[in-house]
Amino acid sequence: MGNGPLHVLGVIGSGRSDSISAAFVNAALSHARTLDAEARLLDLRSAPLPFFDPEVSADDPEVESATELVRWADAFVLGTPDYHGAPSGTMKNFLDHFWKELAGKLFAIVVASNEKGLTVQEHLRTSIRQCYAWSLPYGVGAPATAVSPACEVADANVHQRIQMLARDLVVYGDLIRDQRLRDLASPRDPLVAGFMARMHLD
Repeated sequence: MGNGPLHVLGVIGSGRSDSISAAFVNAALSHARTLDAEARLLDLRSAPLPFFDPEVSADDPEVESATELVRWADAFVLGTPDYHGAPSGTMKNFLDHFWKELAGKLFAIVVASNEKGLTVQEHLRTSIRQCYAWSLPYGVGAPATAVSPACEVADANVHQRIQMLARDLVVYGDLIRDQRLRDLASPRDPLVAGFMARMHLD
């Protein structure tokens, strides 16, 4: 366990072509790669998921493709705009689709916001916790002025904080990934097993 690179999936939950939160996600993934993580992107602008309906089987090609990426991932960077103090419906819909596949994994949050996106982060941490997953205790929230017209992070302080976020996601994500895999491989003994071993969610 832990011999391979950490698999980090960035998820863009904005519909804008010039998305600020997408710039934050891409910057985080770029730095994760310099730390030997393997990073991929799920851009919900170009690959939108259907509205989640628990009564309908997930045979949509976009859902199947996203499911493969989510199962591949050990850790996530979620990027969303701040919509009235909450994440986008696109991001919430993503979490609704995949709670089972998200269990036991680690999340980082970046938010495009004029007010640091603190309530958005708390909304997402609540959902992440209800998916039986982990989240870093801090996130990155910054306004449009932090990003250049080319959709790259231009504010040095914001860029530094995103690099710190990516570093912590890789370091702690690796530890949590290894424990999650050990738990999944352990017996389902109710006296000693943790949640992952009991539920066999892998």
